[in-house]
Order: sequence, then C-alpha cells, then structure tokens
Amino acid sequence: MMSTPEGVGIPDVERDTTGEKLAAVRTLGAGAPVLAFDVGGTDIKSALFDVNGTALGLRRTPTPTAEGDRTAVIIERLGVLATELRAAHPDVVPQAVGLVVPGIVDADAGIGVFASNLGWHDSPLRDLASARLGLPVAFDHDVRAASWAEHRVGGARDYADAVVLVIGTGIAGAVLVGGKPYTAGGYAGEIGHSPIADGPECACGARGCLEALASAGALARRHREATGVTPDGAKDVIARAAAGDQAAADIWNSALDALTLSLAQLTAVLAPQAVVIGGGLSRAGGALFDELRARLEARLSFHRLPVLVPAELSGNAGLIGAALRARELT
Repeated sequence: MMSTPEGVGIPDVERDTTGEKLAAVRTLGAGAPVLAFDVGGTDIKSALFDVNGTALGLRRTPTPTAEGDRTAVIIERLGVLATELRAAHPDVVPQAVGLVVPGIVDADAGIGVFASNLGWHDSPLRDLASARLGLPVAFDHDVRAASWAEHRVGGARDYADAVVLVIGTGIAGAVLVGGKPYTAGGYAGEIGHSPIADGPECACGARGCLEALASAGALARRHREATGVTPDGAKDVIARAAAGDQAAADIWNSALDALTLSLAQLTAVLAPQAVVIGGGLSRAGGALFDELRARLEARLSFHRLPVLVPAELSGNAGLIGAALRARELT
C-alpha cells in the first residue's frame, strides 16, 4: 500500500466500517492505463491501473468532511490523490479516469442527483472531476459499477441477466439485462429500499424496506433493541443464532424471510439467471446461501430459479468497475 507523501497528510484507512482490510485488486487484463476512484461516505478507494490492468498505489483514504455539500472537498481530494499516484508512477500515463459514487446517479448526464451522506443535490461531478484532473471522466453509480465488474471479471461473468446485491451496513443493488446495466435515470436497482413489510421505519423515511430488516446493520441493531446486548456485528448475531440464542435466531430467521421475499419478487418480475450477493453478509457462507436457495425454491412454483452466486471481487468491485468504465473512453 502506498505511503502518505510528506506534507500531504492524507492518512490511509486500514479497515473499512465492517472491519474488512483492503485486499489486492484482480488484474483487469491489457488495456489503456487509467485512474480509478470509488468514493464512499467514509472512505475513498483509489488506484492507477497500468497497461496490464494491474492496480498500482492502491489506497483507502478518508472521505473529506464538510458542512452540507461535500462536492468541492471531494473533487479537491481526488486531485491530490491523482497527483500522488502519477508522481509515484511517472512511467504510467493515464488516458482517462473512472469515478463512481453512491446515491442517485444520472451517469449519462454526469450528475450526482442525490446522496444523503455526501450532501449533494444535482452536482455536476463528472465535469468538475474532468476539469480538476485534466482527463475525460467515466462516471457511474458505485454499485452499478460493481455489478459491471462482477459481470466482466467476477461472479456474474457467465450471466447476461443478473441482479447484484451488496448486503453490508445497508443493502444496495443493481440490475443487468442483456449484459447491460438497467438504470432508469439512476433510480433502478434500489432493492434495499423495496418495501417487503409494514415496518420498521427505514433511515430513508419509508417503512418496511428490505434494508431495515435484513442488512448487516439491521441485524446488529435489531439484536441490540431486542436484548440490550450489543453484538459484534451481524456475524455475531448469526453465530449466536447457530448456538441456540432464541432472540438471535428469530432475528436471523426474519431477515432470511425478508431476503427470500425480495428475491422471489425479483425472480417473478425479472427472471434473472443469477443473483450475485456480495458485501459483509455474503461471508456468512452456507448460513446465507443454502438457506436462501431452499426458501426461494419453496416459495416459488413455475418460475426459473436464479443461481445464487457469491460475489468474487470483495470490496474492490466498485473500483474495478470504475477502471473498466474509464477504459471504455479510450
């Protein structure tokens, strides 16, 4: 991992909010050298990809803070990171930049429509980044870019019609139809905010969203509310359920039911060949995948059951997707 240059003072983040370390990035293969940035609410992943598709100078650094709209401070931070990467690898000259962000994104217009944790509304992020970095910028939604990466080089590479679910603190999603992302102006894929119950209230303001019941964050919160005991994340709730803790078992069972209902609805409407599941909760392994397969089969009848596939690119899928999008501009 690249060290912080003297005088710049941008620290590296060793682990994300789920405790996951920054893993190595899968090689993309031959192509133009590009810069890639995956901006999140708490950290930014950045790297320079060379002609062999190898990630150079891979880092995770804190997302800068500001009151209200964080557009200006983030664009400036991208400029500093890009300067550091290019200085450290002067023989690699990037031809384009890939930038992915959360929230509602109009990729065609280059606009960050809305991101509650970053404070922007209708922010022209693509044009601002291009002006600051002096290169053409490919701009996209972080999970949509991650789904594209999984389709090109990861768990969804064998499927033209697929749904990608990232189950972490929240639940994000993306839809691939005919091998292409379905975006609907940036509003498609909000699977985590699809209503599957009458409650509880979700952080988005709606009630009964999938995320409020079945995300890793929801599992930990619901266990704390039910027992007064703060678990060590969702994995602890699942372990407690397996060990016979009735409260944990009830919470985990209801989360699996909520996920099954959501997958059943997606199967009936979209008939995806595969559902690719990533994020921290995907590391539950058979406790998640085997249960979902069995429950989904029991729930449906004539429908084509999707293959449930673990995501392969871990937390770097968004960054890889950004790089792949950038190469499309060259």
